[in-house]
Amino acid sequence: MNSMQFQEKILGIQDNMFNFAMMLTGNRDDASDLLQDTTLKALDNREKYIDNINFKGWILTIMRNIFINQYRKYIRSQTIIDQTEDLYHLNLSQDSGFDSPDGAYTIKEINNVINRLNEDLKMPFSMFLIGYRYNEIAEKLLLPLGTVKSRIFFARQELQKMLKDMHA
Repeated sequence: MNSMQFQEKILGIQDNMFNFAMMLTGNRDDASDLLQDTTLKALDNREKYIDNINFKGWILTIMRNIFINQYRKYIRSQTIIDQTEDLYHLNLSQDSGFDSPDGAYTIKEINNVINRLNEDLKMPFSMFLIGYRYNEIAEKLLLPLGTVKSRIFFARQELQKMLKDMHA
């Protein structure tokens, strides 16, 4: 198979490749990136393709392998190895947001600060904490999605400032 035929075959299955990428990633942007990486890798390795083999299967196998390798790389980058002598950091939550036990706030303190927020910020932020998604909050409060995201962002900033002032 010559280079032109190979490129035409790849272009012919782009929709299938994108659907498979969506199934793997669950995200449109990540699926587009995966599709692009797969196409590039297939073009770079064109000479490894054997004519009697299922072309679509070969391409989707490349895509699956790229996805698995990226996932493993991501997991490795998230792993924290505790090298302290007494394994002090082993049981600490890495994403707790607290610098030390002295920096921790009680639930009561946090709730008091949330209740002092402006009503425009408090309602979307409280709904977000309960577990509502941005689009669900927007529907319930009859607000544009961007407004909801902004208000939650500003509520977080305000909370950080108020908690920092309270602790100082």
